[in-house]
Amino acid sequence: MKYDLIATSAMGLEAIVAKEVRALGYDCEVENSRITFKGDESAIARCNMWLRTADRVKIKAGEFKAFTFDELFEKTKAIPWEKFLPENAEFPVSGKSQKSKLFSVSDCQAIVKKAIVERLRKHYKRTSWLEENGPLFKIEVSLVKDVATLTIDTSGSGLHKRGYRVSQGEAPLKETLAAALVSLTNWTPDRPFADPFCGSGTIAIEAALIGQNIAPGFNREFVSETWDWIPESIWDQARNEAEDLAKYDQPLEIIGSDIDHRMVKISEENAFEAGLGDLITFKQMRVQDFRTNKDFGVIVSNPPYGERLGEKKAVEQMYKEMGQVLSPLETWSVYIMTSNEDFEKHFGKPATKKRKLFNGFIRTDYYQYWGKRPPREK
Repeated sequence: MKYDLIATSAMGLEAIVAKEVRALGYDCEVENSRITFKGDESAIARCNMWLRTADRVKIKAGEFKAFTFDELFEKTKAIPWEKFLPENAEFPVSGKSQKSKLFSVSDCQAIVKKAIVERLRKHYKRTSWLEENGPLFKIEVSLVKDVATLTIDTSGSGLHKRGYRVSQGEAPLKETLAAALVSLTNWTPDRPFADPFCGSGTIAIEAALIGQNIAPGFNREFVSETWDWIPESIWDQARNEAEDLAKYDQPLEIIGSDIDHRMVKISEENAFEAGLGDLITFKQMRVQDFRTNKDFGVIVSNPPYGERLGEKKAVEQMYKEMGQVLSPLETWSVYIMTSNEDFEKHFGKPATKKRKLFNGFIRTDYYQYWGKRPPREK
């Protein structure tokens, strides 16, 4: 059976998520913060397993215009919820509303819940309450410009939760964003890779997963694995495919460094939890001490932004020193994400390209400095 599916995305990452969806073999359309496509039960399992930069995979149960609560109730009730929800399904309803006449989110949630209950009670011939002690189906009603979209979450925990993060620093970078930063570069697994502000190691770990083509969802579970209409064999196939496509023999040269020895230890723990402990080298080091005799490497980093009072000058001085250290590396490409709008001035040269991204709610720019291309192999 084919379902209308939505891969949700952080703002600015839609094109990257769409590229991943297409790579899995599904035609898709790109909208604000969501990529829509059609797929069967196998698509639900494979997209949860493989999408590195999406936030969640959802089923679109219905979409319609709703200007009144009566309209919301009747049109929700008309959706064949019994196709998805068993008699004992646990189905909490969350909601959001933007630029819509129905602006009370709590009322919209209550009405959607009531409509689904009525539909299920009639279908399952129940006169009493539904018990809701079975598998979980998280339903969301989203109202945007009077269009109600009703979705069911298939992922459970957000897809950024890969299962390898043992501990983290104060402001951890989401794994999905880290994967996007790597995906936006010209790095290939045969080239050196470095992150001189590695924090808890997320960028380096995501690079290693990409380098060996390891599915990001391989070591975790998804809420839709508990649904009886997606056979266990579908999930077995998805995991077998991930195992078959992984390139565990691909050698990698990935280095992560940080000035804080505690973060280096956390990075090492996270890398071992991901099964990549032998592939990534972490060391305590200031960015000013970065040296290499290798060519055609790639640096991807998310350094401090200097957002806090009193930090800005120190951070800008560090950007300047970083520029001085990295400028002789003509064959290296450097990619830096920061919210500091004067980064290029402090770094010492204009970026080849800039891309607007959001780190959580912080608007940042991804400054890209392209080094010389490696010579083509004969």
